[in-house]
Amino acid sequence: MQDTKQITDVDHGAVILLDVDGTIQEQRIDKLLSLLLEDKSRSFLQKLIADGAVTVDEKPVKASFKAKEGSVIRVELPMPQDLEVLPQDIPLDILYEDEDVLVINKPKNMVVHPAPGHMTDTVVNAVLYHCRGQLSGINGVLRPGIVHRIDKDTTGSLIICKNDMAHQSLAAQLAEHSIERTYRALVWGSVQADEGVIDKPIGRDEKNRKKMAIAPYGKGKRAVTHYTVLQRFGKLSYIECRLETGRTHQIRVHMADLGHPLLGDEIYGRFKAPEGGSADAQSEYKRLKKELTQAGLTCAVPEGMRGQCLHAMRLGFIHPRTGQQVVVDAPLPQYFEALLERIKQGNDEGRV
Repeated sequence: MQDTKQITDVDHGAVILLDVDGTIQEQRIDKLLSLLLEDKSRSFLQKLIADGAVTVDEKPVKASFKAKEGSVIRVELPMPQDLEVLPQDIPLDILYEDEDVLVINKPKNMVVHPAPGHMTDTVVNAVLYHCRGQLSGINGVLRPGIVHRIDKDTTGSLIICKNDMAHQSLAAQLAEHSIERTYRALVWGSVQADEGVIDKPIGRDEKNRKKMAIAPYGKGKRAVTHYTVLQRFGKLSYIECRLETGRTHQIRVHMADLGHPLLGDEIYGRFKAPEGGSADAQSEYKRLKKELTQAGLTCAVPEGMRGQCLHAMRLGFIHPRTGQQVVVDAPLPQYFEALLERIKQGNDEGRV
C-alpha cells in the first residue's frame, strides 16, 4: 500500500482512494480495510460494503472479495451527523489555568470527549461550561480544546487548549515528543529490572478491534515507554512510566507484554471483564476484590477504585505564548493512596 491516500470531499462526506500493492493483495476486502483504516471498526466497514459504498476498480464488491495488485479501492464515507454537545456544570479539579491553556486533574470513570450514545458527563461537557466558548475549535464540535486524551479509568493531568494558537503549539510538541508525561501505576509481579525501556510498535488487535496490541514487524506505530520501579511488594510493583510516544493504551499494552499487567485492568489485566462489555458495579467490585485477594490483600476494595491503577502524575510543556516551561503535578487520587497504604501494610505483615 502506498504511503499516501487520496481523500476528497463529497457533499461534506469523504471519498478515500487506496491503491493495492503486492504486499497486501489477496486479503478479504473487509479485513484489508480494517487494517488500513484503523479508526474505523470492521463492522462499520462491512456495513459500508453491504451498502455499496466500497468499490474495487469501480465495481461494488462483497466483504469476502480479495483485491489484487494494481486495484483501486474507493471508500465513500457517510456524511457526518450534526451532534450537539451541551455544557454541563460539572466540578473540575483545576491544576493550572491561564488565557491559553487549562490543565485539570481528571477523575476515574470520566470519558474525555463525547461520542454518539454517550453525549453527556464528559470532560468536554464540563470544560464547555467552565470556559464558556473559549476553546480551540480545531478538533470540531465533539472535541473542542482536546489535544490529547487519557482513558476513562485513568486519572490525572489533562491539558485543554482555549484557542487555536495554543492547540497548534501543543499538537506540534506532542508530534515531536517534547511534552513530558509521567505516570504512576501498580502492576502485577515483581519487576526485575530497576528501570528499562520498552520499544515495541502498537496497533489495533486484529482479532478484537476494540483492543490494542504489540504490532507485527512493519505494522503499527512506534511506541516507547521508559519505566522505573519505585517499590516492590512481592506480588505487586509500584512503578513510574515516562512516555516518549503517546499511543492508545500504550502503558497498559507495554506492561502487559512485559508480563506485568496493570492491577485492575479490565482489558489487558489478569482478571478481565466479561466479553461483550464492561462489568456492572457489583461484578466489578467482586473482580477487583478477587485481584487483591490474589495479591494477599483480603481488605475491601478502596472507595473509588475501578479499572486500571494508572495515574497521569506530571505534565510538562512549553507555554504556547510565553515560551516558558510549565510543569504541573497531579496528586495521586484518594483510592490510589489508600490502596498503596494497604499494600504497604500487607507487605510489612508478609501478606503481599
